[in-house]
Amino acid sequence: MAEENPKKPLLGLTPDELRNVARELGMPAFTGRQLAQWIYKRHAADIDEMTNISKQNREKLKAAYTIGMMAPKDCQRSKDGTVKYLFPVNCDHPAKDGQERFVETVFIPDGERATLCVSSQVGCKMNCLFCQTGKQGWQGNLTAADILNQIYALPEHERLTNIVFMGQGEPMDNLDAVMRATEVLTADWGYAWSPKRITVSSVGVRGKLKRFLDESQCHVAISLHSPISEQRARLMPAEKAMPIAEVVELIRHYDFTHQRRLSFEYIVFGDVNDSQVHARELIKLLKGLECRINLIRFHQIPDVPLHGADEKRMENLRDYLTAHGVFTTIRASRGQDIYAACGLLSTTRKAEEDSH
Repeated sequence: MAEENPKKPLLGLTPDELRNVARELGMPAFTGRQLAQWIYKRHAADIDEMTNISKQNREKLKAAYTIGMMAPKDCQRSKDGTVKYLFPVNCDHPAKDGQERFVETVFIPDGERATLCVSSQVGCKMNCLFCQTGKQGWQGNLTAADILNQIYALPEHERLTNIVFMGQGEPMDNLDAVMRATEVLTADWGYAWSPKRITVSSVGVRGKLKRFLDESQCHVAISLHSPISEQRARLMPAEKAMPIAEVVELIRHYDFTHQRRLSFEYIVFGDVNDSQVHARELIKLLKGLECRINLIRFHQIPDVPLHGADEKRMENLRDYLTAHGVFTTIRASRGQDIYAACGLLSTTRKAEEDSH
């Protein structure tokens, strides 16, 4: 059961906010700067590690606050080296039954590169036909501390080179928390990462996508999956609220010719969106954009009448698009044996297992 008066997390707070915490507790304002250094530079796991803050002040902090670090409750390791973690989250929408909530996070090592696929919501409102997360429905938004904890409490956090917001949930549907998390990751007082190490995905959410493009320099990945509006709407109900043509038109007002990268995610379904008609429509839709298309293999999920395209079909699609000026790659599928591949993340199954 959740605590009646849970302690507030310090993780995710800015130096100004940490100074306010210090003042409220009757501490010197400079304690806020010390807190920021302990959390974001020294990666403290516990307030008691903050040895340049007096024991008396540490006790005041511990009475009302916690760092916000919560270790994963479970992990599964794939034969290809991918690791899927199950993280507890506080969530901004507490469960009525008081039960703990979880999200899945995927660590993907690849030579010197190590990518973390983080979640932004418990479940998802978008209900894309091909995605397991959407089948569990939306259960709440993660807080900035919940998002950052997936990095902070990751056993391999020191190996990370890249972060992608492509886990559970639609990042633009929880934009305030996502923007706060990316601020911490990129600010000089935080992790001081280049925004070019972070990619945020979206199906296209009216108003939110524009704000993200205006206020962030992180890479952008758009979930496309069909260039034909009627078909995309059957695959992705969000098409009705913000058609892909509008998404692309909005993106045309931004500069992707330098370091910031634009990509389109395209899961390839056999005999659905893998024809030359689709290829030609993709070329027409994206004409003149500096971008790439990532073709993704579809992994079967229960009760969904879709199947993956064969390898030759995917290669033909890739070669045709690239030959016509749209650089296209086939993404290597990782972690399929532990249900960590694209579209397979779901904590419903885990919750059911835990109840037995």
